[in-house]
Amino acid sequence: MITGRTEIVAHIGYPTGAFKAPMVYNPYFEQAGIDAVVVPMAVRAEDYALVLPALFKLGNIRGALITMPHKVTTSALVDALTPTAQVAGACNAVLRRADGSLLGDMFDGAGFVRGVLRKGVQLAGARVLVVGSGGVGCAIAASLAGAGVAALGLFDTHAPSAEELAARLRLHYPALQVLTGSNDPQGYDLVVNATPMGMNQGDPLPLDVTRLEPSTFVGEVVMKTEMTAFLSAARARGCAVQAGSDMLFEQIPAYLEFFGFASTTPDALRKLAQLRYE
Repeated sequence: MITGRTEIVAHIGYPTGAFKAPMVYNPYFEQAGIDAVVVPMAVRAEDYALVLPALFKLGNIRGALITMPHKVTTSALVDALTPTAQVAGACNAVLRRADGSLLGDMFDGAGFVRGVLRKGVQLAGARVLVVGSGGVGCAIAASLAGAGVAALGLFDTHAPSAEELAARLRLHYPALQVLTGSNDPQGYDLVVNATPMGMNQGDPLPLDVTRLEPSTFVGEVVMKTEMTAFLSAARARGCAVQAGSDMLFEQIPAYLEFFGFASTTPDALRKLAQLRYE
């Protein structure tokens, strides 16, 4: 039962978007006896700059989870950003601090990095290719840089997006080798699809999978389908893979810690979640 003391975490997205967070968080809150609830809120882009500050006038709101297309806009609506959010140029979580100020952070990259590390991938000193320099691609690149990779290849069909991300990475991580302009995966230890390619049947693959080496670890961000065509093709090449849903479950403990709730494990969340895949 939701009362006036129940703490709210808003899950804000576009009216046509999918709201998966309540299906993961709320079963966990109920099982753990935490008096909190994630509430989906569909907000149009043109209304967002008015809605977000108004939401934080509520007496029982703890924070907000932000999905597309609001992640970049949010950066200008909070009082402070973590270094990861600054490099990413976007944020997907907002915390109301004790003094009432709003702190923005980005966890898409943290979830991805936690997932690959848990699978035994060595990131320190690795060479990584990230295809896609939108919000999630920027976040993953920022977290990979923080994890100590030696080189980051960045590619986006809109070349200026990759170049702008490269400039921010070089500013914050001057020792990092940053390459742009190519999505050729050969020679990389880890390759990440950080584009929406794979959400719809018949989508083109984000890169030439015949250039993947069997020793390359391949990650995906698309969550609409558990095993996308890209991951299937990579697995057929002999590559170990990480599904987009892994990134979701791995980042939730980081979110819980950010919001000050009792944390848990990705495995525990998977058992409780009410997600369904096509």
